[in-house]
Amino acid sequence: MKYRTIEKAGIEVSIIALGCWQFAGGKMWGEQEDRDSIRAVHAALDSGITLFDTAEGYGNGKSEEVLGEALKDRRSSAVIATKASGPTYAEDELTAACENSLRRLKTDYIDIYQLHWPRKTAVSPLQILETVGKLKKSGKIRSFGVCNYGPNDIAELLDGIVTNQLNYGLLWRGVEYEIVPLLRRRSIGILTYSSLMHGLLSGKYETLDDLPESRARTLHYSSEREGVDHGQAGQEELTNKTLARIRAICGEAGIGMTEAAFGWAAHREQVSSVLAGARNAEQVEQNARIGDIEFPEGFLDALSEATEELKEAFGGQVDVWQVPGRIG
Repeated sequence: MKYRTIEKAGIEVSIIALGCWQFAGGKMWGEQEDRDSIRAVHAALDSGITLFDTAEGYGNGKSEEVLGEALKDRRSSAVIATKASGPTYAEDELTAACENSLRRLKTDYIDIYQLHWPRKTAVSPLQILETVGKLKKSGKIRSFGVCNYGPNDIAELLDGIVTNQLNYGLLWRGVEYEIVPLLRRRSIGILTYSSLMHGLLSGKYETLDDLPESRARTLHYSSEREGVDHGQAGQEELTNKTLARIRAICGEAGIGMTEAAFGWAAHREQVSSVLAGARNAEQVEQNARIGDIEFPEGFLDALSEATEELKEAFGGQVDVWQVPGRIG
């Protein structure tokens, strides 16, 4: 496993992290046994993974509770990132959310405390930073980050954040237009999520039609499909074409699509760590091995070239779920 330091926080993290949304189960992920989730956490630590990302919004705190149970005897080996949901991020609200997360996580500090989404109802950035300062002074959090924040959302928070967590991967590269250059200039790290685009890049699915309907809701899909409500035509033909290109490149190099997708994301500019979701120990161990892969010369560049047409088709869109997007 390789490690990087989140520059503004001085916190070292593994380049492959364990994303813990799946621990909540529910409609998005289906049934999930807590014992499998706990074994996944232990396997992650044993494999060199140190960063664990969750949120109060994942199953109404369920994910945090399971992670806390798994880490109760190994807290010192882990870097915990979690998120507050809002709706306003006012001082009393944010402080209570933090304290509730601490209780569920069975810890007395959070390493990276993040705002989950930008909110139009949010209090001023200055008020948010003042609250964050108090939480840091009290020792409840070590550092502060955001999730899904665009250039306008983030403008007045730039001096206070150490990371921005973004949907970023081979099939969704809109953040490269404005957000990545901005974060580079301010030495802010990126935590990527959905780099497999809910499994499309796992190698299990030949086309968009093969993905479970519960996950088939992104802008890649046409709104003519049942359950897709973003109102757009989608990019189904081009996405399927791009998947075929990626599969061919991986086949020629003898590298799995999962390894390629996470590896490509891990090598992108400003990326501190790639959140790789897993539901059991075996999946964690597979993902952890990606942290040691040395890719053939030209392989990652070939993947970039293969996905450039899709990147240009979506342009600067960064909210993969809806139009108009929630990220500004």
